[in-house]
Amino acid sequence: MKKAVLILILVFSGISFGFIPNNFLVEGIVTDDAGAPLPGVSIVEKGTSNGTVTDIEGKYSLTITNEKAILTFSYIGYLTQEVKVKKDKSLDIKLSADTEQLEEIVVVGYGVEKNEMTNGSVENIRAADVKRSRAKTIRGMSSMAYEMEADDYGNFNTEEYDLINDNIFQTPKSNPLSTFSIDVDAASYSNLRRMLNNGQTPPKDAIRIEEMINYFDYEYKDPSGEHPFSIATEMSDAPWNPNHKLVHIGLQGKKPDYTMTQPSNLVFLIDASGSMNAQQKLPLLKSSLKLMVNSLKENDRIALVTYAGNAGLVLKSTPVSEKDKIIDAIENLEAGGSTAGAQGIELAYAVAETNLMKEGNNRIILATDGDFNVGVSSTSELVRMIEEKREKGIFLTIAGFGMGNYKDGRMEQISNAGNGNYYYIDNIREAEKVFVKELRATLFTIAKDVKIQVEFNPQKVQAYRLIGYENRKLNAEDFNDDKKDAGELGAGHTVTALYEIIPVGVESEFVKNIDDLKYQNIEKTETNHNNELLTIKFRYKEPNGSKSKLITQTLKDQSKVLNKTSDNFRFSAAVAEFGMLLRDSEFKGNSNYAQVMQLAKGAKGNDTEGYRQEFINMVNSYKLYSKR
Repeated sequence: MKKAVLILILVFSGISFGFIPNNFLVEGIVTDDAGAPLPGVSIVEKGTSNGTVTDIEGKYSLTITNEKAILTFSYIGYLTQEVKVKKDKSLDIKLSADTEQLEEIVVVGYGVEKNEMTNGSVENIRAADVKRSRAKTIRGMSSMAYEMEADDYGNFNTEEYDLINDNIFQTPKSNPLSTFSIDVDAASYSNLRRMLNNGQTPPKDAIRIEEMINYFDYEYKDPSGEHPFSIATEMSDAPWNPNHKLVHIGLQGKKPDYTMTQPSNLVFLIDASGSMNAQQKLPLLKSSLKLMVNSLKENDRIALVTYAGNAGLVLKSTPVSEKDKIIDAIENLEAGGSTAGAQGIELAYAVAETNLMKEGNNRIILATDGDFNVGVSSTSELVRMIEEKREKGIFLTIAGFGMGNYKDGRMEQISNAGNGNYYYIDNIREAEKVFVKELRATLFTIAKDVKIQVEFNPQKVQAYRLIGYENRKLNAEDFNDDKKDAGELGAGHTVTALYEIIPVGVESEFVKNIDDLKYQNIEKTETNHNNELLTIKFRYKEPNGSKSKLITQTLKDQSKVLNKTSDNFRFSAAVAEFGMLLRDSEFKGNSNYAQVMQLAKGAKGNDTEGYRQEFINMVNSYKLYSKR
């Protein structure tokens, strides 16, 4: 009886003195000094994980539980502000550009060329928690030297990025064919955004230009006829080298009637190891999955598999109509232990196969920082395992989270092997983009093993270079080999590729002369082909098919003036140019940030979600840092 009285006293005392939190909403708009709205500004309740980001109009709203809370407003290239909240009042903020001329820039070091610095894990790394390495800038941040230092606990930043060597110019005399697999992954762009927003300069091998380009949607014509995608081509001067030409190739996937789409059998494979115990990892992952569950249909099914020291089935395949049960299972996830990733993959495929929907979409969604360290853990072994599993008609999507020990190269290779997509989730807005706005398109595969092969006319083309896709190149003979795996295309997805071309007669340091061939006369072409610049061939299979279909299209030698090209052409060129600057590519020519911004601003088009404006803001901020 005494215990009950004591409890009542405490409860009533709490009410009278206001100890029970009283939630209230803080909202407002964030602008720059000129009054222009700033989308993507990070807003965090200081000392907590409670936060949000501004929308395309710079607006935000955030529920606060502490009347004395302080909000931190931060955005790359602008001075961070801390402001005390005012209950029942809107809170509008102006951020001032940080234009201080930096002689030194503080960065967090990153492993480059797949460089594993140490076995020490980084559990909860933030820029303020480490002894940062310093590197003096040499003509901008793109030529940065990295020095690794341990934090106060002896841990190291062990992020990994596979080595990327830029595609070089090839001559049609010796290499008339360029063959590659399509790529709709977008992880490189959002990972880049994370680094820039944290004031870090990205290692060049973190920049995959094709993923930057394909992060954005492009307005191509909808397909008609028997094939599930349309093809668009365009040519103009290369902005960074007016003596060269730039060829733009775009694919537009068919947009299905989503009311008629088949149900989905989904398995969430969640990394719940100790390395995920950080705010930008498991908590963000849980919020992301809840967004996804709320966007699914009631006849879709979800199973939940986790792995740490070993793998386990947390939730058997459950219809989305039992949403509360699924949400509870997600909420109860906790991080701890080592990382038996391979065991988790095995179990996830077994669960997916047990609940296989022959007339539905079957997919595993792997959410992880990629740090596998128990059982099969080498990238090559994991890739071979995934290659065996993909034949069962189960697709794979990978969502990367976190920083400090992020294994980008490993996840890209696994995704490529698993008939799937690869994303990086750096904030809740990106989670909404991937798991809500683009979810159905991702789940509904309309074509698999999509390959592109381009043949160049040596009478018109002296040399050519595919921009990006270094990890997606195929041998010429792979194009007709239906056993050779390639990329998948989701409903409504677009794919964009760019070639830089050196026309015949243009002098260039990139053209390497070779001796005339003795047994072939490659330059001889039929008269009716003389006005053709190139021929594009596409191969694809239906989602459940084993035999590919062929589409062929030619591009005439007809170049437009740059300012008369489509928004698609100019914006993709701007993104490619920014990527070459970030990589400090030997092929960047006369590239500069002012030109990137001018191209992008003039090609923003119908930017309803604000992604293109965000790109422009990001380039502008990076320009301030680099002083280029």
